[in-house]
Amino acid sequence: MKKLIPFAGLLIVVGMALFQSCKKEEPAGPPKAAIFYSIDGKQAAFTALTKRVVTYKWDFGDGKTSADKDPVHVYTDGGYYKVTLTGTAADGVSVSSEANLAVALTPYVLMTGGPTAANGKTWKLSGAHSSKDAFANADATFSVVAPLSTGILGDAGVGLGWVYDDQYTFKFDGSYVHTPQHGGSFAGLVNTMVTGKTILKATETSQQYGLCYAAYTPQAGATFTYVEKEDFTIGSVYGAGGALTFPGVSTLDFSGTEFIGFMDNQRKVIIQEITDNTMRLVLFMAAAPKYFPLNTHALILTFEVVK
Repeated sequence: MKKLIPFAGLLIVVGMALFQSCKKEEPAGPPKAAIFYSIDGKQAAFTALTKRVVTYKWDFGDGKTSADKDPVHVYTDGGYYKVTLTGTAADGVSVSSEANLAVALTPYVLMTGGPTAANGKTWKLSGAHSSKDAFANADATFSVVAPLSTGILGDAGVGLGWVYDDQYTFKFDGSYVHTPQHGGSFAGLVNTMVTGKTILKATETSQQYGLCYAAYTPQAGATFTYVEKEDFTIGSVYGAGGALTFPGVSTLDFSGTEFIGFMDNQRKVIIQEITDNTMRLVLFMAAAPKYFPLNTHALILTFEVVK
C-alpha cells in the first residue's frame, strides 16, 4: 500500500498537467453585454449576459440605478421603461445594452403612456373604425341604429372629414390637451343650436343624423378624471323618469367645458375597451329638441394613437 501512494500522486500531477494543457483561454477582444429579464407585476428581475465584464451599472429608466450583476428592481408605477446595462472590462473599455420594458400596463397607463411619457399620449378618431363602431340608441344595450364603416364620417359618407384630424392628449399627471385642427369639433347639431355655437361645417347627410362640426376653443389647463369602475347615470329618454344607469363601467370625465371627440350636452363618456393602440368609447348625444337635454343617441367610436 505504501508503494501506491507515490504512484497516485504522480497520476494527480499528470492529470492536472493534461487539464491545464487542454484548457482554452478566453480570446481577447472588446467586452460584450446583453440583458435578460422577467417581470412579475411591478417587479423586474434582470440577468447580465456578459463576456469580459468586471463591473456593472444598471439604469432602470425611472431614475434608479444598481451596480449588482443580476439585480431585482420594483417600479413604483406601471409604465414603459428603457433599461440600460453598461458593462466595463478590466482595461476600462465599456459596452452598453438596452431593453424596453412594459410594466404593469393598467388602462390608465395605456391611455397616458405612463410616467416616462413626458408629452403624454395623443389620440384621434380612427377613420378605419372598428366592427363595433356605431350610431346607436342611448338605451341600456346601445341598440345599433347604423354601423359605422371605414371613413363614413368623411366625404364619402356624412361629409365631416375634419373630425378625423382633431387630437386629444392625456398625460400621466391628469392634465389634458385638446387640439382642434380646424377651429372646432365634431358636435351634435341640436346642442350647437341651443348653446349658440357657430356651425363651421354641416351637410345634408350630417343634418339627417343631427351632426355637424362646430366652433370650439379648448380650455387652458384642462384635466381629466378616469374611474376604473362605477355605476354611471345619464339623462336618457330610455330611462325610467328620464335617467338610465350603466352599472360597473369605466368612465372618462373632463374639467370645465372639455370633452373628447364629440361636443354635446353629456361630456362624460364610457370606456368600452382600451389597448396600447386603440380605445373604444361611448359618447352620448341629445338629438331631439323635444326632449333636450335628455340623451337620445350614442356614438360608439374607436380612437387610435397618433404616431
